[in-house]
Amino acid sequence: MAAIPEDVFFATIPELNRRLTSHEFSAEDLARAFANRLEQLGPRYNALALPLPQQAIRRAQDVDKEIKRGRLRGPLQGIPYGVKDLISFKDKPTTWGAKPYAGQVFNYNATVVDKLDAVGAVLTGKLAMVELAGGGGYRFPSASLTGPGLNPWDRTRWSGGSSSGSAAAVAAGLVPYALGSETSGSIVTPACYCGVTALRPTYGLVSRHGAMALSWTLDKLGPFAHTAEECGLILQVIAGKDSKDPGSAGKSFYYTPQYSRPMKELKVGYAPVDFAERADASARPAFAAALSVLKDAGLQLVETKLPQFPYGPILATILGSEAGSIFEPLITSGKVDELADQAQIAGLKASLEIPAKDYLKAQRLRRLIQDAFSMLFAEVDALIAPGRSGPASKVDQRLDGASPAPAGTPDAPTGFQGMIPAGNLAGLPALVLPCGFADNLPVGLQVVGPPFSENTLLAIGREFQARTDWHKRHP
Repeated sequence: MAAIPEDVFFATIPELNRRLTSHEFSAEDLARAFANRLEQLGPRYNALALPLPQQAIRRAQDVDKEIKRGRLRGPLQGIPYGVKDLISFKDKPTTWGAKPYAGQVFNYNATVVDKLDAVGAVLTGKLAMVELAGGGGYRFPSASLTGPGLNPWDRTRWSGGSSSGSAAAVAAGLVPYALGSETSGSIVTPACYCGVTALRPTYGLVSRHGAMALSWTLDKLGPFAHTAEECGLILQVIAGKDSKDPGSAGKSFYYTPQYSRPMKELKVGYAPVDFAERADASARPAFAAALSVLKDAGLQLVETKLPQFPYGPILATILGSEAGSIFEPLITSGKVDELADQAQIAGLKASLEIPAKDYLKAQRLRRLIQDAFSMLFAEVDALIAPGRSGPASKVDQRLDGASPAPAGTPDAPTGFQGMIPAGNLAGLPALVLPCGFADNLPVGLQVVGPPFSENTLLAIGREFQARTDWHKRHP
């Protein structure tokens, strides 16, 4: 086994691909190094659900034979990765982060795993998550079979939910990239807290077949990596039509940075209140500097208002109704009481009581939200806001403390505070970009666009990362 230099653990996918194809080291060397690192350091952050070293090494050996024969399958060939433990891997436990499902095994792979396998990617492990991806709502970060997700920048801080292990593993250099999921914030939040780049794709662009359902009409799978470019390379592989996912949009994605529009042609909407008043005081300098970088890049920043709807209650009604239906067997069997978080247990039980009329009304309002965003995106190409208002919370801090009035309520100031539930209700893609530090912890931006505008968002991300080095920082 060739010695793997330390810089490899934080190298980008294109860098690793070049070093593999130039035979600086083999795919097997790389797989062994990352598998060992994940197994040794993953528990330090409560990020590891299941190590897969033997499977990774066997797959990497096959990749080495392909490379030797000149059969090159693209930039992900031979690159290790991890998946959130709600994504099935054949004949291995898929626990959904929850005790009642600790022994659950599927006899098939999720579609995204098969797609990555087809290009020679090497799965080295399954990554920890909040139990049931947070279904029912949870009060503490400890709502997980593996314990609270610990932030690699400061283990007294949370790595974010529910894709806690995916974000932490990338931030700590345990995997070059990882897949997570979002129903309402579960990609955006951990990416911001852990200082990594991540992409929430348009609803339906990536198949969810073989992934745990929390909300059929909200769930999305997406990548965590170091750069926007890598997110584009990963999305190109995992996107596409899948008849096994009833929510599939039937569209493919091709990452085409060579055709991106000049930055000076793009109008980006933002709300100054989000950066100057709503952001934590310690984070405001970082957010202000990020806006300056975007202006210097030529983007036309246009003061914009988010359409006024009660996004939080609408999303909660839809998510709760669908989660109650999905997890009805768990709830009615009494096994729901095995979950780690009492608030989540109570929330799931209450979800069975949501009236059908409320669910239907929420879905009708959702249609109005989608129409309102269509009108908004006739005026701007994208929207930008803080991903979270500040850095990661303490790992023992309650998650249901007092907060400002939700956007859309009469006493709430205008701004993009409701961007996460709004974007998920409308099925919009979002790119998370590390943009600085507050209290020695990373903070991030979210750039949101109309459906299937991923290439535009990635172009903005690439330009921002060409002018900054926040994505190169690591714990």
